Amino acid sequence: MGSFFMDFKMKILMSTMLLWFASSALAINTKTLAFGEAYSKLFGHHNIHRSANDRHVRLLLDRSSGSGFISSDMYQYGLFSASIKLPSDYTAGVVVAFYTSNGDVFEKTHDELDFEFLGNIRGKEWRVQTNIYGNGSTSRGREERYFMPFDPTKEFHRYSILWTNETIIFYIDQTPIREVRRTEAMGGDYPSKPMSLYATIWDASNWATSGGKYKVNYKYSPFTSEFRDLSLVGCRVDPIQMLPTSSNNCTAANSDLMATGFSAMTPQKRKAMRTFRENFMSYSACYDTLRYPEKLPECEIVESEKRRFKENGHLKFHHHRRQRSSRARFPTATDRRQLVM
Repeated sequence: MGSFFMDFKMKILMSTMLLWFASSALAINTKTLAFGEAYSKLFGHHNIHRSANDRHVRLLLDRSSGSGFISSDMYQYGLFSASIKLPSDYTAGVVVAFYTSNGDVFEKTHDELDFEFLGNIRGKEWRVQTNIYGNGSTSRGREERYFMPFDPTKEFHRYSILWTNETIIFYIDQTPIREVRRTEAMGGDYPSKPMSLYATIWDASNWATSGGKYKVNYKYSPFTSEFRDLSLVGCRVDPIQMLPTSSNNCTAANSDLMATGFSAMTPQKRKAMRTFRENFMSYSACYDTLRYPEKLPECEIVESEKRRFKENGHLKFHHHRRQRSSRARFPTATDRRQLVM
């Protein structure tokens, strides 16, 4: 009986979160772009399908290849946003990524901000992971992982990365789920060089599901991820000179960025972020004292979060079922770059 009521309580919480997502979506204030206006194909060209109006893109993974696209320009700070629907059915080993990076330009000192959506075996929820790398700091990855509070395969949800010179905020719909504020102690670990936007789907059988225990099963392919409402707001940068392409030195771009409202962390937003994190976060580098005996400089330890995690940074319990104790290997930038070389 106790388990029934706890499950019921979780359903009420999820319903509340979904109502917040739905009502907040009305506040989106970003201009969307057609694919040809701002993006180009990256790899797996035959598995990239564009709609007739060029505003809806499908990325496929099958036995022959994954696929991905990249922004035509690099950006010095900005808001990167898309509505995404993930593959359904058995998706173990499949990773859909929506991220910014400059690894092709700064191979050893690259910056990166990631949403990585991790597939699972049938009946298990999708998870989403956020990563932050600065100046090639892959050995100090700042990963967090969350259970999805809805089925991301049934309908589109908006995922956004806000990146300014002071703060990084990850959003699901209009709910912030993670904020990293720049500190002096972070030094070069804070991403600060121009980046491109990427969207990819690929085979990550060696790590993505239970540390590689479950592989991609191509019997269920093609795996299809869908992207629409693509939005880029930021200062465009010349990829050769690494200077703004406009003469106003990003003033107008920064004004446009502030006008979206994503940078304003209101009390309501902070409350929604705390609710999300306390109920859906399943791993945080901030609470992984085995990996980081000395706290990462930007981490703000929240006691209501901390008591839910083991010393390896993983959740003690999820929906009242004990988590597996084994630690999954997190992906590196090298894993992703191997796909397009």
